[in-house]
Amino acid sequence: MTTSPQNGLTVKSLLIGLLLIPANVFWIIQLEVVRYTHPTLIHPLSNVIFIIFWLLIISLGLNRISTKIGLSQAEVLTIYVMLCVVSSLCSHDMMEILVTILGHPFRFATPENEWRELFTKQLPEWLTVSDEKALRNYYEGSSTLYTEHHLATWLQPAVWWIAFIFVLMAVMLCINILLREQWTERERLTYPIIQLPLEMVNPESNFFRRRMVWLGFSVAAAISILNLLNSIFPEVPYLPVKRQSIHQYFTTRPWNAMGGVRISFYPFAVGIAFLIPLDLLFSCWVFYWFYKIELMIGRIVGFHGTPRFPYANEQAFGTYIGLLAFALWAGRSHFKAIIVHLLQGISLLDSRRRVDDSNEPIPYHLAFFGILIGCVFLGIFSYQIGMSLWVIPLFFGLYFLLAIMIARVRAELGFLVHDLHNIDPHSVLVTALGTHRLGSGSLIGFSLYMFFNRAYRAHPMPQLLEALKISQTQSISSRRMALAILIATSVGSIVIFWLLLDSYYQHGAESGYYETWALGFGRGVYRQLEGWLTFPRAPDLTGVGFMGVGFLLTGLMMVVRAKFLWWPLHPLGYAMANSWGMYNLWCCLLVAWFLKAIVLKHGGLQSYRRAIPFFLGVALGDYVLGSIWSIASIATNIPLYQFWP
Repeated sequence: MTTSPQNGLTVKSLLIGLLLIPANVFWIIQLEVVRYTHPTLIHPLSNVIFIIFWLLIISLGLNRISTKIGLSQAEVLTIYVMLCVVSSLCSHDMMEILVTILGHPFRFATPENEWRELFTKQLPEWLTVSDEKALRNYYEGSSTLYTEHHLATWLQPAVWWIAFIFVLMAVMLCINILLREQWTERERLTYPIIQLPLEMVNPESNFFRRRMVWLGFSVAAAISILNLLNSIFPEVPYLPVKRQSIHQYFTTRPWNAMGGVRISFYPFAVGIAFLIPLDLLFSCWVFYWFYKIELMIGRIVGFHGTPRFPYANEQAFGTYIGLLAFALWAGRSHFKAIIVHLLQGISLLDSRRRVDDSNEPIPYHLAFFGILIGCVFLGIFSYQIGMSLWVIPLFFGLYFLLAIMIARVRAELGFLVHDLHNIDPHSVLVTALGTHRLGSGSLIGFSLYMFFNRAYRAHPMPQLLEALKISQTQSISSRRMALAILIATSVGSIVIFWLLLDSYYQHGAESGYYETWALGFGRGVYRQLEGWLTFPRAPDLTGVGFMGVGFLLTGLMMVVRAKFLWWPLHPLGYAMANSWGMYNLWCCLLVAWFLKAIVLKHGGLQSYRRAIPFFLGVALGDYVLGSIWSIASIATNIPLYQFWP
């Protein structure tokens, strides 16, 4: 007997979600734009976990009065997904960048940088803001967004960019629909990142009644409280769990060739990392130090004069493409069945169903046409910007391939940070083809698209796949979940534009009220464009060769892993060796690996399962207490201890 799926998107959950979206966005802006704390760069998202934690407590009290006024499990998880989507869109790696680059080249064009001659005349008027009065008030502050002139100036670019973001998200949702069954039901990927919210919400797990959960919570809370007191009273001892540099101890040759080295012991990172497969934990810190040794060897043998040796970003790109190729090859029978199903639907030669898409939010053929129509829109949008017709499919093809790979990494391995700095479509295309062949129009398009390609730490693709996994695991209507995602995307994009512009007109983007990123995003984007146009780059064949090296080494490691089960190294650790996430968290992964190895060796699988609530409690305690301190810091305007970064 099959049970009908629960409806998570009710009037109650929708209203609560819509009310929480502005509060959540305001909180993120305060943390990431005004201050230097970035909750959207790590997963699961601490701000959303904190909100869900209090929603559950409030709902528990309401349920004791009447089950009709409390929130069901499906409703809480739907709100969780909506807030995750909006947080990803608002983040330091998406719309926080977008708003800052729309007027920057017109405000800061000077005779010295020659931006007017180089590119400002080619920037599309319908996507940027060039009005001098509107920009003066935006950058200087002591003004308001709510004037007819200001609203009219920003309305057109905001509407077009919101439409672009909606279509981009819809295409990713449709791609995830085609991937979901293979990865979730056939390969049974574990989705470690969503285990904490699932355990919190699941009434059968008795999560909040387990002593181990509260023991872990207490450990993290004690550390957080001690460090909070230190931030208020410096004479109180500080427990050094946050990142700190130790490269000052490596100043002699060849050790100084390693570059910066940081150690950290973030409780939440150790807690979540405990769920990561043991071989990946081992591979991460081993390959991190392999990369550092590679830098030292390069200095010893004289490669330090070779630009960008050892081409770590290019090797990483090849590795990611190799991992994706193996993942798609593993699911070839499923994807072939989908293709046959789609062709039969188009030709109408055979109406028999070869695949079952009844559990998906929409049928496969609608998902396929959604991808097709969405890509046509993105192509026309990009062509109107000025990108070359032949560049557009290459750019978005690489973008969606990387998006699929990030979703796969999160679903299979659950790594906390997936930044992929400089491993993006424009970097790959500039390396492979050079700037002259791409043309100024495409380079301008690359620059405007930097808001979703600067880094991928808050990439929405895995959030959407995890939402479908939540629907399948908890028997929630996937169609309603997809609708909740699209509603959150639309409303969230509008709210993010609104609150960012409202804040900038009040305080002024260049007033010093904000972190340097209020200007730094635009400065970085357009200085890069200035460099591309002023100093054209030829194709970097060496970089392309290292992409091939990464791809081949990945294939070799995957073959070795298939033949020798004892082989401990996963190629993903190789891909992430020089990443921002590994730079900051390798030591946490080392600690988690050591603890997990000890538990498995001496207690076996049963002991590991019994230990999981403790480590989830550690993560939850760090998140909850750290979030409280961040809210107190905003309310009092006093810098207090922040648990991250």
